[in-house]
Amino acid sequence: MREYLLQLLETSGGDLTAEVIVLRLVVSAAIAAFVFLSYRLSHSGSIYSAKFNVSLAALTVITTTVMIVIGNNIALSLGMVGALSIVRFRTAIKDSRDTIYIFWAIVVGICCGSGDYLVAAAGSAVVFLLLLLFGRIRNDNRVLLILRTARPNEMKVESLIFQYYNHRAIMRAKNTTEDSVEYIYELNGKYLRQPGAEKSITDAVYEIGSIEYFNIVMQSDEISG
Repeated sequence: MREYLLQLLETSGGDLTAEVIVLRLVVSAAIAAFVFLSYRLSHSGSIYSAKFNVSLAALTVITTTVMIVIGNNIALSLGMVGALSIVRFRTAIKDSRDTIYIFWAIVVGICCGSGDYLVAAAGSAVVFLLLLLFGRIRNDNRVLLILRTARPNEMKVESLIFQYYNHRAIMRAKNTTEDSVEYIYELNGKYLRQPGAEKSITDAVYEIGSIEYFNIVMQSDEISG
């Protein structure tokens, strides 16, 4: 039995038997489980999508099936590429890491479909460890300070922001009219509250007077499409 399994694992190309086809699909499904687990461990909170995770596992097996069908038939592979080229995907990628998982699932499917189990297993193990170690790294939260006030308060506002944040607050936009001025500042979220400040930035801004609005907007690192 052991020699028979080793013979199946070493089989690649040529005429595929039912046992080899089943083996390739089983290995693909097993590695897809690691992809599923890795995505679940590296994503948390609202950024985690269970449907997308299931799609990754299914994509691995589907790619393996396509590779089994294509085999060494060049004409069939060209026809498959032509058929798939008309499919257009409009799914928005919420996290840049999702692209890594999509490519991982496709590569595993290609490897298993062509019988390169060792490449699929070894590559997946390395990627799994890398994403397990670094997958929870997040970009520092960025905050936008948006306020609109009367033109006479222009210098007061700029002085106050500089007093609270020094050079940490970067002016991204300054829109002026004859009667009013609007500021958009960007700073790192960890600097929003200054430990030594006697009052919050909101109270300090409104003490200037003639403030039409003062908004604090948190920027996420999600990618929308």
